[in-house]
Amino acid sequence: MGFGDPSGNYWLGNDLLSELTADNRYKLKFDLQQNGTGNRYYAEYSTFRVSSEAYYYKLEVGGFSGNAGHDAFSYQNGQKFSTFDRDNDSLPSLNCAVSRGGGFWHKDCASSGVNSARSTGGFYWHGLLGGERQLQLSQMWLECK
Repeated sequence: MGFGDPSGNYWLGNDLLSELTADNRYKLKFDLQQNGTGNRYYAEYSTFRVSSEAYYYKLEVGGFSGNAGHDAFSYQNGQKFSTFDRDNDSLPSLNCAVSRGGGFWHKDCASSGVNSARSTGGFYWHGLLGGERQLQLSQMWLECK
C-alpha cells in the first residue's frame, strides 16, 4: 500500500513497485532541484527493479544517464529497503531510516537521500553539479521504456 497525498507527496508502496518493475518495462527518472540555486537536474536509470517483500524489497538499479553529475543512486544497488521498524541498511549501530527521517534503500546513509526529511540534513544527491548537494525538491518517476 502507498502512503501520502496522491496529488503531491506520495509513495506508491513497495508491493506495487515490485509488481510494476518485475518484467523490466520501466525506467526510473529522478527530477532534482538544488537547494539555494534552484537549478534543476535529472538522473535516469534504464534498469530499475524492486524484488518482493520475501526479499526485503531489494533494489536492482543500473544504466545511469542524465545531467545530475554523479550516479548517486547506483550506490544503493543490491540494498534492501529500510524503514524505522525494519533496519536493513549496512550499518549495525545505526538505523538510517530513523536518522534520515524516511524509508529508503539506505546503504550507509550516504550518496542519495531523496526520500529523507529536510530537517535531518539528509535530503541530498551526492556529487550534484554546482557544488551544493542539498535538495529543495526530488521526484521519482517510472517511465515506460
